[in-house]
Amino acid sequence: MANSPQPTVGYPSNQDTTTPRPAGKPNPLPPAFHSPTAAAVAAPRFPPPSLMQPDQVSSPSIKTPTLPSPLNGIRGAPHLSTPPGPPVFSSPLRPAAVPFRTSPATPQPVAFSSGSSLPTSSPPHFSNGSVELQPEVSDAAEQNVPVAESPYILFSAHKVLKQKKLANLPSLGFGALVSPGREISPGPQIIQRDPHRCQNCGAYANLYCNILTGSGQWQCVICRNLNGSEGEYVAQSKEELRNLPELSSPLVDYVQTGNKRPGFVPVSDSRMSAPVVLVIDECLDEPHLQHLQSSLHAFIDSLPPTTRIGIVSYGRTVSVYDFSEESIASADVLPGDKSPTQESLKALIYGTGIYLAPMHASLPVAHTIFSSLTPCRLNIPEASRDRCLGAAVEVALAIIQGPSAEMSRGVVKRIGGNSRVIVCAGGPNTYGPGSVPHSFSHPNYPYMEKSALKWMENLGHQAYRQNTVVDILCAGTCPVRVPVLQPLAKASSGVLILHDDFGEAFGVNLQRASTRAAGSHGLLEIRCSDDILITQVIGPGEEAHTDSHENFKNDTSISIEMISVEETQSFSVSMETRGDIRSDHVFFQFVIQFSNVYQSDISRVITVRLPTVDSVSSYLESVQDEVAAVLIAKRTLLQAKTFSDAIDMRATIDERVKDIAVKLGSQMPNSKLYRFPKELFLLPELLFHLRRGPLLGSIVGHEDERSVLRNLFLNASFDLSLRMVAPRCLMHREGGTFEELPAHDLAMQSDAAVVLDHGTDVFIWLGAELAHQEGKSAAALAACRTLAEELTEIRFPASRILAFKEGSSQARYFVSRLIPAHKDPPYEQEARFPQLRTLTTEQRTKLKSSFIHFDDPSFCEWMRSLKVLPPEPS
Repeated sequence: MANSPQPTVGYPSNQDTTTPRPAGKPNPLPPAFHSPTAAAVAAPRFPPPSLMQPDQVSSPSIKTPTLPSPLNGIRGAPHLSTPPGPPVFSSPLRPAAVPFRTSPATPQPVAFSSGSSLPTSSPPHFSNGSVELQPEVSDAAEQNVPVAESPYILFSAHKVLKQKKLANLPSLGFGALVSPGREISPGPQIIQRDPHRCQNCGAYANLYCNILTGSGQWQCVICRNLNGSEGEYVAQSKEELRNLPELSSPLVDYVQTGNKRPGFVPVSDSRMSAPVVLVIDECLDEPHLQHLQSSLHAFIDSLPPTTRIGIVSYGRTVSVYDFSEESIASADVLPGDKSPTQESLKALIYGTGIYLAPMHASLPVAHTIFSSLTPCRLNIPEASRDRCLGAAVEVALAIIQGPSAEMSRGVVKRIGGNSRVIVCAGGPNTYGPGSVPHSFSHPNYPYMEKSALKWMENLGHQAYRQNTVVDILCAGTCPVRVPVLQPLAKASSGVLILHDDFGEAFGVNLQRASTRAAGSHGLLEIRCSDDILITQVIGPGEEAHTDSHENFKNDTSISIEMISVEETQSFSVSMETRGDIRSDHVFFQFVIQFSNVYQSDISRVITVRLPTVDSVSSYLESVQDEVAAVLIAKRTLLQAKTFSDAIDMRATIDERVKDIAVKLGSQMPNSKLYRFPKELFLLPELLFHLRRGPLLGSIVGHEDERSVLRNLFLNASFDLSLRMVAPRCLMHREGGTFEELPAHDLAMQSDAAVVLDHGTDVFIWLGAELAHQEGKSAAALAACRTLAEELTEIRFPASRILAFKEGSSQARYFVSRLIPAHKDPPYEQEARFPQLRTLTTEQRTKLKSSFIHFDDPSFCEWMRSLKVLPPEPS
């Protein structure tokens, strides 16, 4: 278990979940929530609910849906549908210097929900002396909501093994992915009253509770305690109770509007919007600066008119731009060799300058400021130029904080959402606080780097305490010293992204960084049955302190504090069983508390019931290979901090596959070989992709790139995580449709165009034969680009999209990510890549002759090297 409370690390659970927590501590995030006033319409006491349905909208890019290939990590229908994303820029394949198109539309309010899967817990031992209610008291708990249909929770298995020894098999593991910011349509039902909570453990009343209709008492599914409902659940019949949302749906929202809180200061919409402060590197050469200016101009044109913006630039000094000057770019300058003093910040904040202004009033000034930026005139290498990035971020945080820290008498001023500092960096921090020497050969470099790491981490924590996210967008050819900058982004719940240049891909990420937050001031609580132990949580948050949420007498929940609640993020939750399970079901409850952009406090309650089984085969059939692979990958990547660690982790993948085969598979007669469980036919290939891909393999050229990918992956949503582990291969067909194929090199057919979606990168490969047909190749390329943009339109960071022809130098990016299945015998090729059967003998001969021999093993060769027979594809 990991013990650090930093974001993207594992959070240990309390081992003794029977120890009562201290009571009486205040909770800044109250559990009671009311719906917005718009919902307060006269209605029956128990209005009938509109039950939520999973989102099943298909992608418009797929003209004719094709059957998924089980060998490509897709068990169900192709999931190409996505919730509405931020404004979409024009094709990322344009030259970097070309301005890109944006949409100035204001982001719409969204429903925030957990879009990941959570593990199950076994039913509690009834040791608290509570009375066991008869199941016929209420049939609300008898409604069985299929786990597979939940759009919020993705379990690694839909059943739980009763035997502890097999259930806790470390090589396979058991857990879930929780995405607190996931959007669905329609959204959850809103409840405009205080929730009923268990007085013993703090769990919420839900559809699985047994209820005494005569007295209105309900029994908690977590601790079995009997609770009163103040007459709310007194009903004439069980049918009447079904009209209560929390007793009919596994997902409900309790909402409390901000203006009902004492001490709250209402402010106008223009002041309510969270500010965005751009921190811009002044030490760029002219080509890079031109691209950056183009991206910045397009970025501010895309912002909503109420967004408040600030602009800070840095070199040897820090320049804070003043929006009160309408016709010229005017800035106050602070020294960059040290942290700004309180006196200088006071003079800045209380002076006559305007450093944060809404876009509707400051757009012309912002354009003037960006146009006034000049390239670096010093004739020295980029890496040797003085950059006071640390001091510039300190000043940006001070501007956002403003004089509010001195407000007295308990008055609360809170903006809607998180503030953001977006750093546009072209080189390392080499001057002032948190800096490192220009050269690695400096005699004190190791010590200075260690000091810089600690300083940057502390600055990130300061930003976190101010509810400010620091994103660092790097671009250009100059090394930025990722290990030094990463702690700043990580500790503030931000991201660090590397770009080839400051062109359109940079601009897309700039725009998405400023608008990606769905909610703020988040808190995730997880409660489960007594038999289940949460062993590790990995994700973008910190373990909440005991005084940051309400305490009940025996509250054993795990609580994670989140500065922001975003659709692009998720938590990985690992679980074990404490002992053999005797009950038929285990229960889980996930509560996500956050504030939306309208300052409503929302408490989203998701309750899940999973069946327990004795049969290993039944359990294995319920395992969700893709979710299990992502959970394994996150646990593995958490340990792969360096390249040498990554090499060690490849060996653990090998041992994991062998252990699963030995413990859960079958031994072949008269042989030392084991057959991998047929129920898990997708899992080994997904782990093979993980082993040889950019996260653990040698595909990525520089360790800084792998480090950035690792930190992104540990926080990423399930969809992006799965694609980063195993690429998705789509071949273009006549009429603009696409056929999904296994990600094998047998897809490199000279007369076809192929899209390979590997999460952070999307590759478009044109076969040589197709490329010679000008009309066909243009149509195929256009269709592939459209699909690539649609697949990545809501991802953050935005995926890099590259297009190239067969045989070109860039084609190696594509080839290296495909499994070299051409090395397998023909019968195995056809079994795992059935599309080969549609090729003529001449086409297969031509395909075979196009491959170049290299030493990388195929999937089947790798499995046999482990003394394991791969499962037959089904």
